[in-house]
Amino acid sequence: MSTADDLIAAAGAHSAPTYAPLPVVIATGEGAWVTDVAGRRYLDLLAGYSALNFGHGHPRLLRAARAQLERVTLTSRAFHHDRFAAFCTELAELCGMEMVLPANTGAEAVESAVKTARKWGYRVKGVPPEMAKIVVAGGNFHGRTTTVVSFSTDPEARADFGPYTPGFQIVPYGDLTALRAALTENTVAVLLEPVQGESGVIVPPAGYLPGVRELTRERDVLFVADEVQSGLGRTGRTFACEHEGVVPDVYVLGKALGGGILPVSAVVANAEVLGVFRPGEHGSTFGGNPLACAVALEVIAMLRTGEYQARAAELGARMHRYLGDLLGTGAVTAVRGRGLWAGVDVAPAVGTGREVSERLAERGVLVKDTHGATVRFSPPLVIGEEDLDGGLERFTETVLGGLRG
Repeated sequence: MSTADDLIAAAGAHSAPTYAPLPVVIATGEGAWVTDVAGRRYLDLLAGYSALNFGHGHPRLLRAARAQLERVTLTSRAFHHDRFAAFCTELAELCGMEMVLPANTGAEAVESAVKTARKWGYRVKGVPPEMAKIVVAGGNFHGRTTTVVSFSTDPEARADFGPYTPGFQIVPYGDLTALRAALTENTVAVLLEPVQGESGVIVPPAGYLPGVRELTRERDVLFVADEVQSGLGRTGRTFACEHEGVVPDVYVLGKALGGGILPVSAVVANAEVLGVFRPGEHGSTFGGNPLACAVALEVIAMLRTGEYQARAAELGARMHRYLGDLLGTGAVTAVRGRGLWAGVDVAPAVGTGREVSERLAERGVLVKDTHGATVRFSPPLVIGEEDLDGGLERFTETVLGGLRG
């Protein structure tokens, strides 16, 4: 059997170097725990950046996937299949909307939302051809396609991928004055994350999202909420927008929608918006496939109970109280987040976010750094209190130990 070092070396030799993973090689997973190739267990406090909201190998989701695997997994959209109507109907109902445009990855769903907004702008709003503009926020992360990185403010995501796609204007996140000034008669959408994940779990100022909603209504502009990471229970509500009583025109969903089993994403909106498409104008071979629909239907059924949203709210409050206690120690300079989701900035004296993540992995806890000093926590919503407390205790020991040198 190959060792972790062998597997890491082989991956480095034969895969494009687009990631710098922590030196852990996972072989199995169950709930909030994973086991590496040497049999060592780790507590997973990242949960696939929210893709594993229900943990590794949730029995309900595995049963749904296995049952569908025995029937049919792919038809393409050239034909109907018997799970598609239920998927679209039930996801639309969960979102309080009328229509669903299925896709696979979050980035594909964002691209589909961009196309939707532009087509709506031309066909419904009456924007002149080729003049549609979309306003986005600085610090955003909506994926890594050529179009999406065209409006990224992250040099690593953007550099050397030009020429860039036009039609986007970037304004500071949380700044309603700048947003108001950016809106013109040719603006078709404002695309925002209700909580910016990759930037370090940045929660906007109170009143910002309602202000965005009011401005977009006044100016006949679509409010597109990218809830790929923040949605489907992560923040203690089904959608992060709910915390401020906001309903956008368009939801962009992904990650947890596939239950950690396969990529499933969607754009969800009312018929006035998604009804602008005609056959042949957009498509996806795997989007809305039978296996994806079967798993996503089980995810939707689980969310309808409210159990997982309540767990995220309760355990999230517990996590934030624990992390907040570190603010006076000198080891941590900021704690942000909502629900069972947090970004923690560690002090320079402790080390970088990467160094802290590596030390924590040595203690059997998995997290991930971002933007230098930040460590992100997004535990599975199924995690137990004792496991959560144990992971946070080891984080505390790690950062305080780093402070002491």
